[in-house]
Amino acid sequence: MLTKEIDALQKDGLFYAYLKNKNKYEDKYLYCMEITVYKLLKQQTSANKPGMLLGKIQSGKTRTFLGIMGLAYDNGYDVVIILTKGTRALVKQTVSRVELEFKEMVQNEHMRVYDIMHLPDNLSKWELNHKLAIVVKKETRNMDRIRKALFETYPTLKEKNILFIDDEADFASVSFYSDNKKNIIDMNVIASKIDHIRSELKMSSFLQVTATPYSLYLQPDDTSKNGHLKFEPIRPAFTELVPIHDKYVGGEVYFEESKDPTSPAYYLYQELDENDLIVLKKPDLRRVRKENILLQKNLNNINSAIINFIVGGCIRRWQQKKLNQKQEKYSMVVHTERNKKSHDWQESVIRAIVEELIEALESNEKLFSDLIYESYKNLLKSVKLINVPIPEFEKLLIEVKEALQQEMLIVNRVNSDKEVEELLDDSGQLNLRTPLNIFIGGQILDRGVTISNLIGFFYGRNPKSFQQDTVLQHSRMYGARSREDIAVTRFYTTRRIYNVMERIHEFDTELRKAFEKGGHSQGVVFIQKDVSNRISPCSPNKILLSKVVTLRPHKRILPVGFQTIAKTYLKRKTEKITRQLENLRNNSPDTYKGDAFLVHVDRIKDILTQIHETFEMEKGYEWDLDEYYSILDYLTLEQKEKMVWVIVREDRNINRIDSERRFENSPDTPKGEKGELTVARQVAIDHPAIMFLKQNGKEEDGWRGAPFYWPVLLTQKNINPTVYAKDTIK
Repeated sequence: MLTKEIDALQKDGLFYAYLKNKNKYEDKYLYCMEITVYKLLKQQTSANKPGMLLGKIQSGKTRTFLGIMGLAYDNGYDVVIILTKGTRALVKQTVSRVELEFKEMVQNEHMRVYDIMHLPDNLSKWELNHKLAIVVKKETRNMDRIRKALFETYPTLKEKNILFIDDEADFASVSFYSDNKKNIIDMNVIASKIDHIRSELKMSSFLQVTATPYSLYLQPDDTSKNGHLKFEPIRPAFTELVPIHDKYVGGEVYFEESKDPTSPAYYLYQELDENDLIVLKKPDLRRVRKENILLQKNLNNINSAIINFIVGGCIRRWQQKKLNQKQEKYSMVVHTERNKKSHDWQESVIRAIVEELIEALESNEKLFSDLIYESYKNLLKSVKLINVPIPEFEKLLIEVKEALQQEMLIVNRVNSDKEVEELLDDSGQLNLRTPLNIFIGGQILDRGVTISNLIGFFYGRNPKSFQQDTVLQHSRMYGARSREDIAVTRFYTTRRIYNVMERIHEFDTELRKAFEKGGHSQGVVFIQKDVSNRISPCSPNKILLSKVVTLRPHKRILPVGFQTIAKTYLKRKTEKITRQLENLRNNSPDTYKGDAFLVHVDRIKDILTQIHETFEMEKGYEWDLDEYYSILDYLTLEQKEKMVWVIVREDRNINRIDSERRFENSPDTPKGEKGELTVARQVAIDHPAIMFLKQNGKEEDGWRGAPFYWPVLLTQKNINPTVYAKDTIK
């Protein structure tokens, strides 16, 4: 802790005192701001070795770095140059946010805020003696403009102390400029130009602000542990974590809490079929007819998404009116394609859905009421799990009718800088003009643009390979969200995309834990199988997230989303596996711990191969046996004997599909001290454990009417966090 050193900072100066009084920061945010400014003053930083402010998507990073700006002004910095992503909309958003945050400072002539594109070329000495904030789009010509301003137009500025803040910093933002004629892409141009500028300045510091730092941190390093490449944050001069506020909703809610049936998060995810994305890709009258759009099977999920958004927004506004609270405006995002023609098609489909819904309200009362009631039932499952008033259906129906009749719902296509700029409000966020706002867009909505009160996210960006930084930035559903809003929020995507996003969340979580633990003393190991079928280190900045498994102590790994093979074949194969397990148990008399026994990993692989033959995986689900084997190899790599704990349970009954039409994923639910998961956790200390759970496979439970084994692997307690990458960028 650097308490004495931090106390030596000027913390009662004009700017910081103003921001503290205005924003009422919690102590944890004050500490983050103060330690960051202290380290910027004490440590040498550059574009290649920056100070790093690491936050989460939509978690308050901007608010924090603006506080750092204020404290920096009070501690000797005269100019702050904010580098922002390469869109005019984000420049405008950033300028608006800085002006709003320092409103009184600007009004009282203590500072000036400029977009480099509109920086006057005739500023007086008096004006230059103000504290300055200059927003610069990360694009090579804009870097030339800031250089000209510092060294030619206003050469006195180069004598001042300047803080560079690189907002939304990641590998992609280090930058490229594309010449339309030659399609030249100059990677690292921005970083080199910044360093060139800073080499000629008298005093300067460099701070990068990001939620996706992986390309900056995950560089191959000479250090290794047990022959495996280990991640260590070696490039930044220092790293400070932005605290997570109590209103923040991120991956923990969407991918961890969502597994708890007692939480409203359990109902967030709504699974899409690949066909749901295909019909929204381009006009195709064979798939989508102009008439009866509300009843078309191909559009069932997009119809449900739109209606759930309308009903969810109306439920929340009814609740707010009931509780004498301000009635909020709500938003939904449809983000499935980058192509602007696709956005045009999606807009026409969604407008047609809304128009036909209004028509049904006026001419087909039963159809309208039935559609709203289905949505009401869906949303009520989560709404009733929190302590809020619940409208009776008839009252809710009145609210929905009024919303549609009074045109409280509007649809906005957002696929250009100009369109985003036109939609930004004074605070730099997308303006919610009416109580219900649907935004359709692609890349322009990926990064930086803030969308408040998002309760519907229809997501389908489905590349062949997923990059960590990119997919996290797509996660517009993260941010400050109330539990009441979460109860009416729905997230629509395919199982494949959801699984990738869950893997990314796990990866992101382990990396953040490494930073929290100190980085250099605690790390994350990156491995893959090489061409010789051996476990080997891999370069972490080249991994593809579609084929990554994050291993941590006592993590469960199991196949989900399958049906068993035909009854006759299944019965015979299961009986063979039962005999083999009995033989293994009988041949392990000296390796028991309770009813768990040790078995060589190769024997485990043999049984898994046989079980794999009894499963038929559903579309969008996969049980990759090679991946499973590689994980087992890694978990037993440091053991001379290569042993795995085995727990066998029989006579189990579990439904194939639960009440929410999801595939069951918890065959190992703990049941007291002798529950198989409890036993597995007790024995899996230095060796992994695998549970072979023999299900009866009854037809009334959705199976094929014959017993089968469901394997669940549990990693041992004593392992370092590890990322297994089956595929890497070639």
